[in-house]
Amino acid sequence: MEPELHPDLKPLEFLLGTWEGAGVGDYPTIEAFNFGQEVSFTHNGKPFLIYTSRSWLIEEDGSLGRPLGTETGYWRPQPDNQVEVTLAHPTGIVEIYVGTVAFNRVEMQTDVVARTRSAKEVTAGRRLYGLMPEKDGKRDLGWVYEMAAMGQPLQAHLSAQLKKVG
Repeated sequence: MEPELHPDLKPLEFLLGTWEGAGVGDYPTIEAFNFGQEVSFTHNGKPFLIYTSRSWLIEEDGSLGRPLGTETGYWRPQPDNQVEVTLAHPTGIVEIYVGTVAFNRVEMQTDVVARTRSAKEVTAGRRLYGLMPEKDGKRDLGWVYEMAAMGQPLQAHLSAQLKKVG
């Protein structure tokens, strides 16, 4: 039995569910690539969303290859359509984002990036998540991630279009 949605989560309700799809990645320090992704937003009745994301390389023949990024965290709505997001990566990076929720869209930027001694240098990030225009009665979730890392300024790194499953 699914718990009742906490009233504070109403602005983020459009994110709930499991989303799957494909995206592209590029950055000056790596070769461009295509990836598959699964993103999940759930809740337990408390005033936060539980978030997980997993991705895999898409090989040139279209098959799924090796695992890529994984992240998990919590999305906490705040007064005045604000949101706080905490994300942890198994590569030793933890990010805290702050942003705004409006019209089935979330825009946020890092407030803090912390890393372990062995993690790669990431200094800032900016993300956009939003529902795309309706097609065949459904709306896909699109997202974009800009990153500042490895001495590079903030710039496009990842983007994907995901379909709701289940």
